[in-house]
Amino acid sequence: MSKRTQIASCVIGALALSASSIAFAGPLEELQKEERKIQVAAAKSQEKINGLFEQSQELLVEYRGVVDQTENLKIYNDYLAGLVADQQRAIDSLQRQIDSIEDTKQKIVPLMYKMIDSLEQFIKLDVPINLDERLARVERLRALMTRSDVTVSEQFRLVLDAYSIENQYGRTIQSYDGTINVGGQDISVDFFNLGRTALMALTLDQSAAYVWDNEARQWQELGGEYLDSVITAVRMAQGLVPEDLIKLPIKAAE
Repeated sequence: MSKRTQIASCVIGALALSASSIAFAGPLEELQKEERKIQVAAAKSQEKINGLFEQSQELLVEYRGVVDQTENLKIYNDYLAGLVADQQRAIDSLQRQIDSIEDTKQKIVPLMYKMIDSLEQFIKLDVPINLDERLARVERLRALMTRSDVTVSEQFRLVLDAYSIENQYGRTIQSYDGTINVGGQDISVDFFNLGRTALMALTLDQSAAYVWDNEARQWQELGGEYLDSVITAVRMAQGLVPEDLIKLPIKAAE
């Protein structure tokens, strides 16, 4: 083969290779474009996956919080149900008491009137210590029973208070001023009582002393031998002299 022929063959081969490269360049670029598209799509899909995962985690945390809150609410509701049940029992008890109030009033009101009558009778038969004050207390109780603005419980409390005050007279030593009637004549005196054991009266000029005879329901004048003792007793009750042993006329119990 001549050199010219060889050169021509080489040129033809080179042209063939160039044509082949040009022919393959088009599909390769297309493949690269598709690959880039796939990569972009994959990245976007991953982003969506990541976003969905984060949302699922948030929903999981929220779900756990709702579950915990539900449990707490159930426990609290059970607690409230117990309170409501206890309150209902208290309401039922109060309603039963309210229903029985009228029946209680029907029994307690007559009892209070009997107690007041008995108290008045006792005072009139008792040693007349602070007689006017005690009888006035009874009259106040009677007036109290007719007042609609005073509850039955308050009325009953005041009746019991009156009985308590009467009980105190049997344990107190006191002196107070007043008057006694002897032979139809009123005499101003200082009283002295040793509980209910003895009630005596000393004239203001300390010239005479009297003792109350509860059986005879009258005052009896004491002999001169008791005058100094009665004066001392009055002064002791008034806190003017210290307490000491004194001689007083005490009627012995039968």
